[in-house]
This record gives sequence, structure tokens and C-alpha cells, in this order.
Amino acid sequence: MNASVSKEPLDARDRPARLTVGVVGAGRVGPALAASLQLAGHRPVAVSGVSDASRRRAAALLPDVPLVEPAEVLARADLVLLTVPDDVLPTLVEGLAETGAVRPGQLLVHTSGRYGARVLDPALRAGALPLALHPAMTFTGTAVDVQRLAGCSFGVTAPEELRLAAEALVIEMGGEPEWIAEESRPLYHAALALGANHLVTLVAQSMELLAKAGVSAPDRMLGPLLGAALDNALRSGDAALTGPVARGDAGTVAAHIGELRTHAPQAVAGYVAMARTTADRALAHGLLKAELAEDLLGVLADQERRPGGPGPGEAR
Repeated sequence: MNASVSKEPLDARDRPARLTVGVVGAGRVGPALAASLQLAGHRPVAVSGVSDASRRRAAALLPDVPLVEPAEVLARADLVLLTVPDDVLPTLVEGLAETGAVRPGQLLVHTSGRYGARVLDPALRAGALPLALHPAMTFTGTAVDVQRLAGCSFGVTAPEELRLAAEALVIEMGGEPEWIAEESRPLYHAALALGANHLVTLVAQSMELLAKAGVSAPDRMLGPLLGAALDNALRSGDAALTGPVARGDAGTVAAHIGELRTHAPQAVAGYVAMARTTADRALAHGLLKAELAEDLLGVLADQERRPGGPGPGEAR
């Protein structure tokens, strides 16, 4: 594949050459990206996976693609997707480079949000072309992931001479490339984790509490509310804040915490921490009146100063 891509809008003549594609690490991400590249005309030729779940995912999303060892994946593919956990990635890259598995001119793509292209330096020294393409999407490990890639933003980091090639691959997968500087990758990834991963925890916890309160279908009750809240937040940021904290209803917040201590003590820490953060942001944006904030912050501070300290899992 030629690393220089025309700056004109992509058409059939501007697309990268058809590539053989390999996947090292058949978790939830790799097979979906390979399947998406297959739809764009590239050809998956090899995948590696250790667990039974990985092998099942590979069989479902990449039928008839052989399962081989990682070194053999690199031997067969022009474009290799390294879709392994963040903590495994540096050691994997070093091992592949040291054993001579990396070929000059081979595109080596990792999908870690934490790392930029620099983690691929051992492969770069072996002649590989390093790309960091992180899809800002949560994956299920099923075919629905391929559909969700349409319009999905990718955090792209690569050497400047490979930037257009990296962006072209993202566009072929139906994604939207967003350039992230090497030094900004950890902050970029922290921001996504803060929003997406913690959202899942909050929603799951909220559904458990609603069930304890006797709600028969917590998901059906939360769906419209959370959908509207997310839409408002994306449109208006902090201006979308509503609820007892933003209003300064200290008594309501105290009552909430009392109920949580009785019925779900493990939820107190998260409630207090998020209420304090919400109050700070509401104050800073003029949504929470200072005279009301004093009582509210007092309630939250009292929770942190309770005799005997916080309970198990509570704020310290």
C-alpha cells in the first residue's frame, strides 16, 4: 500500500490497494474491524486467538479464515491488526520485532486508546509502517459491531507521512478519523473511559436500585430519561444539568444518601462523589446559587466526616 494518499475526496481510484488482513488477538474489536475491512474489499487471511470465546468470535465474524499463531498472522498479512489488551501490547510488539516476524513495508495497526504510534517503535525499526487507530465505540463481539462502525469516530495517531493512509483506512471502515497527537493519547483515552465506562456502571447501578424500589421494568423507565439526558448533555454541556444537586435541594440529597445507606451502602461513594462534582460544575456555570450551595456542600461534607469514617466502598 502506498503511504501517500491523494488529498482529493476518496473515490474508487483513491482507495488504498486491496490488502491481505490479519488479526492478532480475536477479542471483541479485531474481528469486527477485519470484517469491516472485508466489506471494503480487503481480504482477511489469518487470525490468532487463545480463548474459546475468541475462537468463536473469529468463526462468527470471519468464517473460513484460519486460526494460526501470531507470527504466522504476520507472515500472511499486509495489514496486521494488533487488538490485544493495553498492558499486553508493548511486550507483544517487542516480541514480534525481536523474532523477525515483522516485515518491511507491512502495515502494523494497534487499536489501543492509551497508546499512540510510539509503542510500535520496535516494529518501525524493523521496517513496519505504524498506525494507531482507536475506534471510540463499545464492542459486543457480535456482527452488530460492524454496523456500529458506520459514523464511529476513530482516534488516529501515526507518523505524518502515514497520516493520510491511516485516515483512508478509517474512512473505508465507515468511520470518521480524528487526529490525536501522540502526547495527548492518555488524556484522550481517559476522557472516553470517564464517559463511556462509568456510564455503564451508573446505569447498571440505577437499574438495580429501581428494581429494589419495586419498578418492574427499570430499563424501560430509564431508557427515555437517559436518552434525553444524553442528548441534552451533548447539545448543551453543563447547561443541561437538572435535578436536586443543580437546584441546591440539600434536604433531598440528604434523604437520598440516607436511603442508599439503608438499601445500597455500596452506592453511597459514587453518589456523594458525583454529587460533589455536579455541584462544583453547577456553581462554576451559574446554575447553582451560592446561598443554596452552602447547605448542599455541607451535607456532602458531613457524609465524609461521619463518625467511624465511610463504610465499605464509601468515599474516603
